[in-house]
Amino acid sequence: MSKTNVAALYPSSRHRFLIIEDEADLGNLIKLYLQDFHADIEWVGRGDIGLQKALSEQWDLIILDLRLPGMDGLEICRTLRSKGFEYPLMMLTARSTELDRVLGLELGADDYLTKPFSSLELAARVRALLRRAARAQHIDAQEPTQITINQLSLDKLQRRTLLNDIDIETTAREFDLLWFFANNPGRVFNRAELLDKVWGYGHEGYEHTVNSHINRLRGKIERNPSAPEYLLTVWGVGYKFCENN
Repeated sequence: MSKTNVAALYPSSRHRFLIIEDEADLGNLIKLYLQDFHADIEWVGRGDIGLQKALSEQWDLIILDLRLPGMDGLEICRTLRSKGFEYPLMMLTARSTELDRVLGLELGADDYLTKPFSSLELAARVRALLRRAARAQHIDAQEPTQITINQLSLDKLQRRTLLNDIDIETTAREFDLLWFFANNPGRVFNRAELLDKVWGYGHEGYEHTVNSHINRLRGKIERNPSAPEYLLTVWGVGYKFCENN
């Protein structure tokens, strides 16, 4: 994509990208790959330093390696999501094992890229993440910030879940999924739709991740997970959230 086209996509201001990658050559290569974006790009080589920069400054995208000195990418991802930071996170790894990928996705990563990767693939993933973030901001402006259905209350700004006025601890992705359901009560979604709406680009083929999240949420919010009152199964189709009684 040309510089003109990228600028047309993001005309309002320069984006800020943070790269957390311990290999200097790769960090500089990623900066080179993304030079056509309307962005200021910063690279750091340690996980602990990268986390501090991620927490203390505003970013439109963070690209972080899985294995880092000081603090690994999974811990960075977990920390950012637990503190309510919602900007797009792309994880990099030299390994393509499913376990690594699922761990990253479940801790709140938005996408996952295995080394080596091409400039075209990286740029395509970044464009998709930025578009998704822009759509989410537009939707968020029209959404409520609090939802209460029966005895369950969700606060999106504090990313807080209350059941019978008791705090329920959820991971970043569990909260995202629960919020999405509660914001669309009574509507049935299949697993592919949930992956697209909650996890976003690049997660095709991971429908079992949806199942594991549903099961964990039921264990946290249902009186009897085998006979759920909130997260309901629609057999042969998918899942839906109960409507307010």
